[in-house]
Amino acid sequence: MLKKIAVYRKVLLSEKGQGLTEYGLIIALIAVAAIVAMRFLGESIAQKFNDVKDEIQNAKPANF
Repeated sequence: MLKKIAVYRKVLLSEKGQGLTEYGLIIALIAVAAIVAMRFLGESIAQKFNDVKDEIQNAKPANF
């Protein structure tokens, strides 16, 4: 019985998964920041791409 308690205690006090958990939290924070940035900047970036597309379509061929 004491051996089982010692094993459970060892498992509960182990910190092996701590680094992985921290990396997971960092990745989640970066994902949330990227989503927020896209929500605020999405329309202006889309407008810039449309402006570039219009310039390319209206461009005259170069004379070589």
